[in-house]
Amino acid sequence: MATLPFELVSPERLVFSGAVTEVIVPGAEGEFGVLAGHAPFIGMLKPGILTIKADGGARRYFVRGGFAEVNPAGLTILAEEAKPLEELDLAALAQQIQDAREDVNDATGDDTKQRAARHLADLQQVYEALERDRTGATTH
Repeated sequence: MATLPFELVSPERLVFSGAVTEVIVPGAEGEFGVLAGHAPFIGMLKPGILTIKADGGARRYFVRGGFAEVNPAGLTILAEEAKPLEELDLAALAQQIQDAREDVNDATGDDTKQRAARHLADLQQVYEALERDRTGATTH
């Protein structure tokens, strides 16, 4: 299978760099996959699980904020936060959810309240997915 160069970058470090077969990205407009030869594209990220597929299997990362850019040189994701799932602290994520709840309650104006509510829903969705993954539960 064809590969594409991929870099996942956070403010603290280069999280991942290498040739991959596919990356599944939690985009603000919906999840999208990137394979070799993908058309140029720029998209915003939402909090979620990013999956990197390579010959050695799949790796999963929590990402929050930032954007993805696909161009002829490959895929680059600049994320406000990016860490392997095994490094993710569920207690810290729970605190982010609590902070987001407070942001919803404190929001003035419809736009601000809607943005805060969407951010809260995204974080809750990630927390629930991680809980399902941790407990082995499935949803159908």
